[in-house]
Amino acid sequence: MNILKMTIAFLAIISYTSLSAQYNTNAGKNRAYKEEVQQIAVKDDKGQQVLDDIGNAVFEERVVEVAVQSDAYGNAAGTEYDLATDGAFEGNTIAVLHLYTGEGFDFSKPKAALEEKGFSIYRWINQPPSPEVLREQLKSASQLWVISDQTQKLTEEHAEVIKEFFDSGKGLYIWGDNQPYYADANFLTQKIFGTTMNGNTHAGETVGISGESANKSGIVDGHLIATGVSNMYEGITIATVEATQDLSPLVYGSADNLVTAVYEKDGKRAIIDGGFTRLYYAWDTAGTGRYVKNAASWLVNYERFGELVYDEVKAEKKKDESLNMEMDVIENEDLGDVIHMELDNMIEPELDFNVRN
Repeated sequence: MNILKMTIAFLAIISYTSLSAQYNTNAGKNRAYKEEVQQIAVKDDKGQQVLDDIGNAVFEERVVEVAVQSDAYGNAAGTEYDLATDGAFEGNTIAVLHLYTGEGFDFSKPKAALEEKGFSIYRWINQPPSPEVLREQLKSASQLWVISDQTQKLTEEHAEVIKEFFDSGKGLYIWGDNQPYYADANFLTQKIFGTTMNGNTHAGETVGISGESANKSGIVDGHLIATGVSNMYEGITIATVEATQDLSPLVYGSADNLVTAVYEKDGKRAIIDGGFTRLYYAWDTAGTGRYVKNAASWLVNYERFGELVYDEVKAEKKKDESLNMEMDVIENEDLGDVIHMELDNMIEPELDFNVRN
């Protein structure tokens, strides 16, 4: 029995050490604190100041927790208070079915934020690829984000590919917005989770931590995605996610409506969100950049896959390098020269697998 306990403890230490390399020390804490040595006045049992022999107040050094410096919106300032360390997920790819691109929504701001954590992005813009291409390209992705439009563009075959990807343990983030911009979001959430989103709630407020005000509005306290987020912009117009027993609330809007819910069961993780306007509208207000980085870091599901996350990345990179080596050098029979093809100049860096219309 003692050997069994020691083995379990050892495995727990390994797991924690591995995770600590990816996550910052304040993971799971909405508000960030640091330790500081302060001189504290010594008081007796009656609460009276203790004096020394010549009548001077007695002080002692104590280590106390104090709030770290905040940004203009009351969130801890600095990327060290995000969920993951910078560069933690280098080589991991987020695939994005970017089906709504109106109002100048080009995904540039989320992309820049996600790159801080090491993620690379590839997007299919306005239209999805064929189910066959989607399945093939998702083999190199750690997660899939679907940003819905007002008309359905995904087929039953697409939905099967996405469910297969999700059931394998890979992350899934489904984004909708106010009516009618949740066509494909509802198509997928109904099929996979038995729920939908609906409505057209005018929002535009900054919400705090849920439970700290008279209503439920705010981001929940203590979830990994909420790390370093004590104040958060809810979006301009948003949809409401229908709660189910399998979903846990993550963000309530200022109208007490459920804006964002998470699924975390059987080693699988997903997020359902009724406010994709946060990805481009008022981006620089409270908490959005950190929230997006935290969400992607959580969806990697490192707690389940561990170093397999990196093994898969290395395998895909090795395969790509082999392919590039074959294509890189072409022998010119007439001149006997070696011509090096600059492949990187032939495609947009983030659009290796992009399908444009």
